[in-house]
Amino acid sequence: MFTLALIGLLGGLITGISPCILPVLPVIFFSGGVQGAREPGAGGDGAGVKQPSRWRPYLVILGLVASFSIATLVGSLILSLLGLPQDVLRWAGIVVLVLIGLGLIVPGFQHILEKPFSWIPQRAVGTDRGGFPLGLALGVVYVPCAGPVLAAITVAGSTGRIGVETIVLTVTFAVGAAIPLLVFALAGRGIAERMKSFRRHQKGIRITGGVLMIALSVGLVFNLPQALQRLIPDYTGDLQSSIADSDEVKDALDLGGLVTDENKDLDRCTDGATALESCGIAPAITGIQEWFNTPGDQPIDLAEERGRVVLVDFWAYSCINCQRSLPHVVAWYEKYKDLGLEVIGVHSPEYAFEKEPANVKAGAEGFGITYPVAIDNTLSTWTNYRNRYWPAHYLIDADGVVRNITLGEGDYATTEKLIRELLTDADPEVTLPAATDIADLTPEVGSTTPETFLGSTKQLNFAGSEKYSTMTSSFAFPDEQPADSFSLDGAWTLGSQSITPSGGDPAEVRLRYTASEVRMVLSGTGTVTVTVDGSPRRIAVSGTPDSYELVKTAGAASGTLEVKVSPGVEAYSFTFG
Repeated sequence: MFTLALIGLLGGLITGISPCILPVLPVIFFSGGVQGAREPGAGGDGAGVKQPSRWRPYLVILGLVASFSIATLVGSLILSLLGLPQDVLRWAGIVVLVLIGLGLIVPGFQHILEKPFSWIPQRAVGTDRGGFPLGLALGVVYVPCAGPVLAAITVAGSTGRIGVETIVLTVTFAVGAAIPLLVFALAGRGIAERMKSFRRHQKGIRITGGVLMIALSVGLVFNLPQALQRLIPDYTGDLQSSIADSDEVKDALDLGGLVTDENKDLDRCTDGATALESCGIAPAITGIQEWFNTPGDQPIDLAEERGRVVLVDFWAYSCINCQRSLPHVVAWYEKYKDLGLEVIGVHSPEYAFEKEPANVKAGAEGFGITYPVAIDNTLSTWTNYRNRYWPAHYLIDADGVVRNITLGEGDYATTEKLIRELLTDADPEVTLPAATDIADLTPEVGSTTPETFLGSTKQLNFAGSEKYSTMTSSFAFPDEQPADSFSLDGAWTLGSQSITPSGGDPAEVRLRYTASEVRMVLSGTGTVTVTVDGSPRRIAVSGTPDSYELVKTAGAASGTLEVKVSPGVEAYSFTFG
């Protein structure tokens, strides 16, 4: 239990200093901190001075912790039981923020807002003095960055598996995320108490706090905080990955809700088994932000698919392993959709740009995907299936039982054979056409250079002499570079997921590889110039972030290439085929 609490607290602290927190900081600073500044030397409410409550910063954060914990743990479950949309609490929080903002701008309005909370001790809980309602509203609209801890909490709440461990994990996560906010609020109060100009302009501070709250509400309506987060590098990515990749943390989080009665039987399946197995009723598809390629873009409930064979395919549109897998999945759907097969693509993002629905839809269209796709931006369904791979196929029979799991690419003939067996089991009179004939382009293990990530979080096989860190900005190619490695030259800005030239001039990447195909995941607007064996080729980069082909040959070969990247282009990884 102590380990679980420590993990929750650490995960919350990392979230509390991440870019996700930035949109709420102005509100916390002014309305949670500056507005709580007290006049020096005027104790209590005496001397004719109406003093703000000294507890205001703490009450704001307490309200945030309470509402975030409750909304995250049981909010989804309650809304489902009541048949209400999952974003009701978010909209309620936005409305409350607007009302509190109006109360700060129009003082008479605050008394109306205080009445529902008059039972709370000291009664000073309104927009002016206590701040508890402000914290309650912030707690339900505050959406932290997804991570392994939050995913475990979300899955536990959505499936109703709420035990002591999950409560401990949730509360400690909320407290951890709130600690940096409390520090910020107290700093705001301290600055205001030390600067006479703040104390002379209390009315202006109130109005500023109200305007900021209404601005935050408008931004939330149009999802502007998410757009802001996409523009700011995730400087906590290294810390988040250190948690996600720890076996001790994974084991502890299993106790916190990742292993549930709903998904525990998945362990009965053997990865890549060549015969059908029985691995329990398929876990629900949960926490989906958006569906498309369904009638009216309405969600699919697996329970309503009984009688049909279902293939759940976890994928990400820029993942080369998925790109080699998708032609097979698309072909299976086209061949068997009228014979009892349903395919559901669960898009679980690996990069931040893959969370953008427009990018996912463009990627799906480019791959010819016409089957239903669920956008799993919070990795809720990914976690509900305890998945760890792109791609991953979960084959479900007509009774809703998982019968086969294949993690990673390859072995498509076996998967199709099992699909055909389940279709025949579901309808013994079905007449199946000949099997598909799509070439399996899965590289033999060890025959190509491993996928090479360029962001500081996942970087492997960097061959330069410099420290590969967000603090390093200048690089030079080494005199000698080993096989299956990369190096940099010029001025670069290293982010957690991608790198981009800095200083206004192009910068270069040198790669030594073994593969028949080399691709590079790029985003932004500009050009890259690829030089292989002295022959340059210029590639324009624009539009949806995607994987660009750099080299393609008839067979696997070893070589060296240099890529000159122009400013405005972000490079994420090299992938190989």
